[in-house]
Amino acid sequence: MSLGQRLEIRQGQGLVITPQLQQAIKLLQLSNLELEAVVEAELERNPLLQREDGDPVGDSHEADAPETPREDRGELELTDRDTAQANSDMDASSGDIYGDDEPTVREREPSSADMGDGPMVDWSRAGKSGGFDGDDETLERALKREKSLGEHLTDQALIAGFTPPEMAVAQILIDGVDEGGYLRADLSEIAERLGCDMALIERVLGVCQGFEPTGVMARSVPECLKLQLIERNRFDPAMEALIENLELLARRDLSALRKVCGVDDEDLTEMIRELKALTPRPGAAFGAEPSSGVVPDVFVRQDPSGGWRVDLNSDTLPRVLIDQKYHAKVSGSARSADEKTYLTECLNQANWLIKSLDQRARTILKVSSEIVRQQDGFFVYGVEYLRPLNLKTVAEAVGMHESTISRVTTNKYIATPRGVFELKFFFTSSINSSDGTSAHSAESVRHKIKSLIDGEKVSGEILSDDRIVEILNEAGVDIARRTVAKYREALRIPSSVERKRQSR
Repeated sequence: MSLGQRLEIRQGQGLVITPQLQQAIKLLQLSNLELEAVVEAELERNPLLQREDGDPVGDSHEADAPETPREDRGELELTDRDTAQANSDMDASSGDIYGDDEPTVREREPSSADMGDGPMVDWSRAGKSGGFDGDDETLERALKREKSLGEHLTDQALIAGFTPPEMAVAQILIDGVDEGGYLRADLSEIAERLGCDMALIERVLGVCQGFEPTGVMARSVPECLKLQLIERNRFDPAMEALIENLELLARRDLSALRKVCGVDDEDLTEMIRELKALTPRPGAAFGAEPSSGVVPDVFVRQDPSGGWRVDLNSDTLPRVLIDQKYHAKVSGSARSADEKTYLTECLNQANWLIKSLDQRARTILKVSSEIVRQQDGFFVYGVEYLRPLNLKTVAEAVGMHESTISRVTTNKYIATPRGVFELKFFFTSSINSSDGTSAHSAESVRHKIKSLIDGEKVSGEILSDDRIVEILNEAGVDIARRTVAKYREALRIPSSVERKRQSR
């Protein structure tokens, strides 16, 4: 075999992930708070950028340019004609980032035929270089930061085996916990807002009150102490009487306490010692860091015509523009090639940032509108009517890549008449139908399993997992025995053998 050198010419097509494209990808997955920090950094770095404050028609606008109300557009404003022209030039050279078409701001059922996307790129393979300054430092700070009480409770809720409706209730309950670990939310108001039974709220709360730290999510000091005593297996009638009469203990009325609890001096002293060893503020261990409320990125409102109106939250959209007067002034005084190159780079970066912000807003609106259309039953009837939905379904409907949908729905929140939810909340798993009809949501199948087992008290027949599979198959649900067992365990229901033993 001989070795030699030769020249070959090959022609091929490939997608180059430029630093600007990486910037647009990063902007898409940022939350509104992270986006604000990035824009602030760009405003400090780029002298040609300025924030649009107050009147949207600034000095850089044409005097006769018509103004469209910001709340009617529901999207970021491109406020400069020169900027728009520069954006069109960039489109011709690099192509669109997320999609070419603009969605209607208030749309009921967006047409998938009009929502073309750019190249089907797997954004998850995008490199880490060319990003914003300080990304590594931000990641390091995030890793070092201690979890808040809400995050700690959410992590436990994710592995508690909740169904999607139960998880929605659990998240709302967790949002109502104060820094001391007490639940301050009104359960009846939550049940009315979510359109579900009070029994569901109380069942989820009962599970959440078993989370760590012990005593968390109690609604009062006696209930907090009761949860801790139950965990220590020390909640007896005498101790129950003691915590129900804490005002007597506060007044040091020991004789009244002895009478109420039915114990002697020695037992009462021991009970008080045990009570002092408990934690009246279980959430205090996570610090007193003030919790900031979630600012929704999208609003969903009932439309008078009977549909749903989807609007972007304009308060979360940074409005920046190019200072054309300053650019004309400094470009006229630039003499050296380095100065002209620097100004050109600043102008291109400013144009690209404005374009990226605008397309980010349009993409969020497009995806949110499709999610609202898919989950219409939830908004009308309540949490029990969540449909099975995945990223692929939404991606095909809006003409985007699944990874783009994943980025859009990360750390983005939607305010609905039933509460504020993360966009990822609306994606639930599905179970195929045995008769070829539409799939069943995993939540509805869990509900059917629970209903069958609850009905054992009436019929007197203890159903095995195999028997439950047969019943579900007859009802058109294609499900395996191991899936039934998994759902049953997630619902904290014992096996048929254990249920038979309990019934005896």
